[in-house]
Amino acid sequence: MLHLVVCIKQVPDSREIRIDPKTNTLVRLGVPAIINYYDLHGLEEALRLKDEFGARVTVVSMGPPSAEKALRQCVSMGADEAVLVSDRAFAGADTLATSYVVALTIQKVEERWGTVDIVFCGKQTLDGDTGQVGPGVACRLDIDQLTYVEKLESLDLETREVTVHRHLEDGVERVKARLPVLITALAELNRPRRASLPGILRAARYQPIVWTTNDFPTIDRAKIGLRGSPTIVSKTWVPEPKQVQTEWLPSEDSAAAATALLDHLYSTDLPQKLGWA
Repeated sequence: MLHLVVCIKQVPDSREIRIDPKTNTLVRLGVPAIINYYDLHGLEEALRLKDEFGARVTVVSMGPPSAEKALRQCVSMGADEAVLVSDRAFAGADTLATSYVVALTIQKVEERWGTVDIVFCGKQTLDGDTGQVGPGVACRLDIDQLTYVEKLESLDLETREVTVHRHLEDGVERVKARLPVLITALAELNRPRRASLPGILRAARYQPIVWTTNDFPTIDRAKIGLRGSPTIVSKTWVPEPKQVQTEWLPSEDSAAAATALLDHLYSTDLPQKLGWA
C-alpha cells in the first residue's frame, strides 16, 4: 500500500500576531494557534492520493503538547495516524535541528508502518518563513525533492514515478521523479477539504502518538534543540508606523464629491508627477 507522510507545524495565527515593543519578540500568549497554511495543502494532496489509489496517510509534527489539537484536526480530515515529537530537549530548534528530528521521525514511522513513498511539506511556515525544513529533511533522508509544486499531474504506481509542475520565478517547470520523493506544496496545488462528521467523531476519540527523545536511542543530542541550532538572531526590531495624512472633502452627492476631489488634486503637484498635465 502507498504510504504518505505529511509534515505539519502548529503556528500562531498570523492575523493576530503582535510584537512586544519592549522585547521585540512575538507575543504568543493568548494568540490562537493554527495548522500552518501551506501544510494543509500538503495534507489535502496526500488525502486526494489516498482517495484515488488507497494509501496510508501519517501526519508528523514536532512541537509542544498543545500541538495534539492540530494533529486531531488532520485526523478529522482523513489522516490515518498522527505522531507528535515533543520534548523540552527539542526547544529552540532552528531549521537545521528541526530537519534532523523530523527526518529521524520519518525513519521511525517507516519502521512502524512500512516504507514511505512520498513526504509532503508546506513550501514554508508562516512564523519562520524560511522554506528550509522540507529540503533539509529530503537531504537527510537522501531522497529527491520537488519544491514549490503547484500541480501533481500524475502518479504511476507501476513505474513508481510522479510528475509535477513546479512554479519558479521565470515560469513553470514540469518534472518527473521516481519515488520516494519529498514534495513542498504551494497554495495553488489544491483547496483543502473540510472535516467530515465521521472524521470529527474519530478525531475526538483519537489519541496522537507521542515520541520523546527516549524513543530515539541513537539520537545525537548535540544536533537537537538550541544546542544543535547554529542560527543566531543578532537583532530584531519593529518597523516604525507610517504616518498617513488624510483630508475630508465634504459634498452633497457623488458628482459633487468627484468634482471637489479633482479640483483638490489639480491644486497640488500630483498631476505633474503622474503626467496628467
